[in-house]
Amino acid sequence: MLNRSQYEYLIYTLPTRYHAIHMSTLVLAPPGLDTARLTGFLTFGTNVVLCIYEVLDFQQGIIIAYRYELSHCHPPFIEKPLPDAETYCRAHYADKDKVCWYDSWPHPNDTTLTATAPHHKHIHPDIKHHRVPAPGLSFTEPNLPFLIREVEQMLQNE
Repeated sequence: MLNRSQYEYLIYTLPTRYHAIHMSTLVLAPPGLDTARLTGFLTFGTNVVLCIYEVLDFQQGIIIAYRYELSHCHPPFIEKPLPDAETYCRAHYADKDKVCWYDSWPHPNDTTLTATAPHHKHIHPDIKHHRVPAPGLSFTEPNLPFLIREVEQMLQNE
């Protein structure tokens, strides 16, 4: 069950708890209401960006919807600063290579996703249509720790 004050603490202390995070632009808005939107990105290394979009209902204690996108930015953001999150996290921003993305859009005709429906991950090849189950995602628990661990694993394997 998601609690607003605990969730705010989680997102605003991520860089102090995960040393792989270079920068966070996460913002939970609007303050003080039962429903909120989390937007922004986390950066890792010199060119890895995790874009985050969540709609949360703190009265019910759930994530209503989410979309997470992992990408490499070009040139690396240490050479050229990243634009604001709204610009960079658009689906068709030119200076990024999508690694994968996660969403909760249901695909009832794709039986390979049944185990974690509707949670799934889009991967290469054919990133738009190639989907795999995402067992680490939830509507009732924070997803960011799981996603950060995935990024940390990816960085270790690069």
